[in-house]
Amino acid sequence: MDWRKARRSFYYQDAPDPVAPPLNPATTALLVVDVQNHFLKRPDPATLNESERERYDAWEPFHERMRQTVIPNISSLLGEMRKRGVECIHVRIAALTRDGRDRSLSQKLPGFNNLLLPFDEHASQIVAELTPAEGEIVVTKTTESCLTGTNLRLMLNNIGIRTVICVGILTDQCLSSTVRSLSDESFHVILVEDCAAAGSHDLHERELEILNMIYCNVMSSAELVFLMDEQAAIHA
Repeated sequence: MDWRKARRSFYYQDAPDPVAPPLNPATTALLVVDVQNHFLKRPDPATLNESERERYDAWEPFHERMRQTVIPNISSLLGEMRKRGVECIHVRIAALTRDGRDRSLSQKLPGFNNLLLPFDEHASQIVAELTPAEGEIVVTKTTESCLTGTNLRLMLNNIGIRTVICVGILTDQCLSSTVRSLSDESFHVILVEDCAAAGSHDLHERELEILNMIYCNVMSSAELVFLMDEQAAIHA
């Protein structure tokens, strides 16, 4: 199904088709969010007890999607955007202090989001397959949204960006917070569905439906590239 029709929530069942956001390479940025070593590490299953093994198995679809779909697709999209002259910006979660006292409250509370990733440790680094190219901006955050607590908003405005393409993880957490923040700042936002993942595919799909048509336009990487080609041909 075409991106204009797909993933319509209850609120947008009868809404007119959305207009494609402007995709001029000079005013568009690709934002790669939190694809870091920490989120891809896995324990040796032979060392796990029964409950730990159940948790391990529950996360297997996420890791499979990351290895087979998300990371390869982001890598391809980075190559495509670099060829077109689109600004490519990378964001990672990384504390500036060893004890993590600079982290936001959401990253100090007990549970899944309790993250302590010092900036110079292996866990906080961007995965090797998506290593930033020379001259590409890397933003460090200790918040969910990439705009809150960073100077990303200022940089986007300084560069002249009006449209932000968002990819990375997790769809229902840092990506969602970032998309909403960008929308509130009046950027055009695209979330590339085959370049993102949540802890489960159900969470991923539900969040895409929640965000679509109000905070962003959700589409595939192939649809995004087609739109860019279409707009380039019109303005040639």
